[in-house]
Amino acid sequence: MYNITIIAGARPNFMKIAPIIHAIQKAKSEGFAMDFRLVHTGQHYDKNMSGSFFDQLQIPEPHVNLECSGGSHAEQTANIMVSFEQELLANPANLVLVVGDVTSTMACALVAQKLHTKVAHVEGGIRSDDWTMPEEINRLVTDSITNYFFTTSDTANKNLRESGVNDDQIFFVGNTMIDTLFKQRPNFIKPQVWTDLGLSEKAYIVMTLHRPANVDEEAQLKHMIDEIIANTNNLPLVFPVHPRTAKILKGLNISHPRLHMVEPLSYLEFNYLVERAKAVITDSGGITEEASMLRVPCLTLRDNTERPETITLGTNELVGTNPKNIKPYLNKLFEGNWKSGNEIPLWDGHTAERIVDVLKRFIPNC
Repeated sequence: MYNITIIAGARPNFMKIAPIIHAIQKAKSEGFAMDFRLVHTGQHYDKNMSGSFFDQLQIPEPHVNLECSGGSHAEQTANIMVSFEQELLANPANLVLVVGDVTSTMACALVAQKLHTKVAHVEGGIRSDDWTMPEEINRLVTDSITNYFFTTSDTANKNLRESGVNDDQIFFVGNTMIDTLFKQRPNFIKPQVWTDLGLSEKAYIVMTLHRPANVDEEAQLKHMIDEIIANTNNLPLVFPVHPRTAKILKGLNISHPRLHMVEPLSYLEFNYLVERAKAVITDSGGITEEASMLRVPCLTLRDNTERPETITLGTNELVGTNPKNIKPYLNKLFEGNWKSGNEIPLWDGHTAERIVDVLKRFIPNC
């Protein structure tokens, strides 16, 4: 049996690994000697991750939760490494598969290589070139010790080649996040906030903010929100507030009749809102991918992005972190001049199948 340990450390990771689990289960049912063990490092505690979360994604609950939440970056990395080393020694694998760019991705890749277990990185090769982002450090370290790279774009392939990775290690497969989006699109759930606020299609804006450059400085955050309120043509602003942002907002006393700060929503509820929104204002990389595939205008409040295809081919624009940049982009939106977006190669809902087709090659005598 070819045993694959799959790592997830935060809620978005589960959206990325769900279709891979489905594809492995299908391959196993077809007689391929392949199985998986799902390890949740517990890096991010999320109260929305109950049994119903896994039911919605149609995946089993993790075989183990290492419960490594909290602490500084160094403390969390160390805790994950110690716990995962024990886990991998107790449950050896032929391959450790990591996804994305959270601390768990890097920490578990390091442990696997130290225990002479090969590593595959889903979303390998993406780069923001911003070393102030912990995610960028995680990407660089992980990719420096990865054996097999499953990539989302030609840009990622180019980044890997330029860093010395051989072509036979790179597999351009697409984006598993989009597999989940397409599969779950018919199952999107109308959230209670839709009714409570009397929302209607294309007549509100969804916003999310959580990155340090936008939320750690109170004055910056207030200026950003003030600019958004001033230039959104009297549309309601639905703002599911990240716990990191909520702590800072408490001290600002920001209030406006059109600004609706709500609790974080489930995946199916949030994307129900995104699909029907006039636009999305965010600093999340994953949301730019989803908005582009749903053909919803997206304004990204960052100075860089590791997902340039959402700009060159999708509906995303890189606005920057200067609040004064927001008005011209919103003017463009309301003047009806926003780009409609194009197809992004291999973002077609079949990425996980391509990944598992590659993994089948690793099974002895297959």
